[in-house]
Amino acid sequence: MFSFLSRLSATASVAFAALALPAVAMAQTPVDLIIRDARVVDVKTGQVAPDRAVIISGDTIVAVIADDDVAAAYSAAKSVDVDGRWVMPGLWDNHVHFGGAGFEEENADLMPLYVLNGVTGVRDAAGDLAQTVLDWRAAPPRAIGPNLFTSGPKIEGIAPVWKGVIETGSEADVDAALDRLQALGVDFVKITDNTLKPELFLYAVREAKTRGMKTSGHIPMSLTVLEAAEAGLSTIEHLNYLMKAGSRDEAAISADYLAGKYSYAQTMARYAETFDPAVALSVYRRLAELGVMASPTQHGSSTLAWLDRDDHSHDPELAYIGPGIRGTYGWRVERAAQATPEMIAARHFVEATTLKTLPILREAGVRILAGTDAGFLNSFNYPGFSLHSELELYVANGLTPRDALEASIINGPALLGKSDRFGAVAEGKAADLVVLDADPLVDVSNTRRINTVVRAGRVLDRPALDALDADIRERVKAHEADMASKPAN
Repeated sequence: MFSFLSRLSATASVAFAALALPAVAMAQTPVDLIIRDARVVDVKTGQVAPDRAVIISGDTIVAVIADDDVAAAYSAAKSVDVDGRWVMPGLWDNHVHFGGAGFEEENADLMPLYVLNGVTGVRDAAGDLAQTVLDWRAAPPRAIGPNLFTSGPKIEGIAPVWKGVIETGSEADVDAALDRLQALGVDFVKITDNTLKPELFLYAVREAKTRGMKTSGHIPMSLTVLEAAEAGLSTIEHLNYLMKAGSRDEAAISADYLAGKYSYAQTMARYAETFDPAVALSVYRRLAELGVMASPTQHGSSTLAWLDRDDHSHDPELAYIGPGIRGTYGWRVERAAQATPEMIAARHFVEATTLKTLPILREAGVRILAGTDAGFLNSFNYPGFSLHSELELYVANGLTPRDALEASIINGPALLGKSDRFGAVAEGKAADLVVLDADPLVDVSNTRRINTVVRAGRVLDRPALDALDADIRERVKAHEADMASKPAN
């Protein structure tokens, strides 16, 4: 009996040893990149996890683990120690414009400029280079650039002021436009109000929704904001429409405008004069119920509102913008310069009233979609740089830093149905990261303090970012020299 038990004990010992052996001799999993000693920012919860390691294979995060556990689990072709810095998902600018026919190369140079500023995703809201941008989505024009999502050409009425649009004058035209946009595989549909009939605006929104397409719009003055939202609009672009929706007399003021009684600027001032926070809250709560997002693009509007005060001729950001795109700024600058003192005062009043909508939107539960309107035509609204200003403006007017970050990093992917891939530093998410020298949840301006950017698993440390910075500025100088060499028309 003793002998049998001895043999059983020995056999069990060998068996247990065999079971334990693989754990002792387990090989490390090879990966491409490990970010060590990181403080990982969870934008959704507003929490920061210290002493983390972010494990990356290709363009995807495969794990986020305790830094102490790295050696036993992974080996990497490249390891970057960020010395306790803050690591968060790359920023998204959810309303930009590429445009200016003939300035395609200058527009292409904006792609690395976004990455330089930690912006790893952009939503192009239409311009006159729609097919070019669609081509870039499939084949990026520069070695580094953000994820690109685009509306393609926008839907408009007949003979609008905007170039590169799809003109529609009937339901059949709208159907054909949506057929075309679906064939192009656009990420959303942009619908604007320059000459588009209001009934066609609503038809386009409804039909696009029926087809499962997201819609983005400028709401015709003859419609209330809620009419457009009830039709199924996904996002309202520009905060002034939200201010309009908070007017006690929105419909009546719109009717006066359509009857030619007031100019556009006078009409906006009337909306501001009749803005009622209680009315706004009621409307915004309905927008939240409908799931409509709001993209303020307020930095651009604020810049234009204060052109009478601010001299932008020495802005350091001008060094990053090609001369052709800079030239398109003149249109809005000249219009602003024609304003009388009374018109300027009204412009300031409208701007101040519009900014009051931000905390009300937050209270109502409307998801804000951080976007800047940066690109051609929009004066001194510098791609990449302006997103930081946009986020700072949100916080200065009632949002928290976490709210502002969520508007960029989480709501952008959510709108486009990309939340499974973007919006967090987590397993399965894209390896698009920004490493910051200070906590953005404490001060949102810390998004400017960029130490390193990871784009699709590619590391751009501070020296690499400095080299990218220099390359962009050299390209601008080359464009300037090329323009100077051409004879004047």
